[in-house]
Amino acid sequence: MTKIYIDGQEGTTGLKILERFKGRNDIELLRIDENKRKDNDERRRMINSSDFTFLCLPDAAAREAVAMADDNVRIIDASTAHRTNPDWAYGFPELGKDFREKIVKSNRVAVPGCYASGFASMVYPLVKLGIMPADYPVSAHAVSGYSGAGKKAIAVYESADRPTDFDSPRQYALTQQHKHLPEMQKICGLKYAPSFNPLICDFFSGMVVSLPLHTRLLTKKYGADDIRKALAEYYANSFFVKVMPDGEPKDGFIGSNNLSGTNNMEIFVNGNDERLIICSRLDNLGKGASGAAVQCLNIMMGIDEKTGLL
Repeated sequence: MTKIYIDGQEGTTGLKILERFKGRNDIELLRIDENKRKDNDERRRMINSSDFTFLCLPDAAAREAVAMADDNVRIIDASTAHRTNPDWAYGFPELGKDFREKIVKSNRVAVPGCYASGFASMVYPLVKLGIMPADYPVSAHAVSGYSGAGKKAIAVYESADRPTDFDSPRQYALTQQHKHLPEMQKICGLKYAPSFNPLICDFFSGMVVSLPLHTRLLTKKYGADDIRKALAEYYANSFFVKVMPDGEPKDGFIGSNNLSGTNNMEIFVNGNDERLIICSRLDNLGKGASGAAVQCLNIMMGIDEKTGLL
């Protein structure tokens, strides 16, 4: 029986991981006493009693937890702390065989950020395939449900007397210092950091990350059909990541919460000869957090990666 400990299991991601473990009889969940959640000696004992420990913590606490862990304990970190560390596997197996193999072999795996997952699903293969030059002036826009903002923000959004501006989409990270930007640039091999415009909106979970492209700035003239075909071939063997066919969405609208509760990701390619818009839709709590974490666990355990995710 594989022993699992979640350090930070009371947070949004931790709770969603627990939900995805319901009905599984191949793991044993280790539970820390509620009164000892911040007792480092007890945390250390729990971590080192596990085969796998999930870290659902702020960055500083995640680094602290890693320092407590023996080398043989396999860590899956959902924080931002280790995503650009070359010694850690980046937990997005669909990006390539090398990503998957590193997850299989590694004792240290960093779960991608939700926005970064949508961004990388589009930009990484375009750079890898030589369609987008590494020095392309990339910009991205994103709409996300409020669950990604954490427990305090969730409480405000769900409060009866919340501020009226919470009724509308709200832009943030206006100083271009969003915490996902370093991994977005590094993982995708971009020469420059992208310009990023995220918005948080009045729905619980789900997101769309959008990538506008000027075809004149690509390595040669590519149309929407060319890009769609290239991405479809790239993800042809992926179960969770799907490139949508020509003509999607049929009504011309891409909703942001359609994949809520799933570990799925859908990529849409639309536009004209001069300008394209590629969109990646996912659940910020699914493929953007807890779902991706459980998928990595399954791969590390050597079992069907879909276990608990359907």
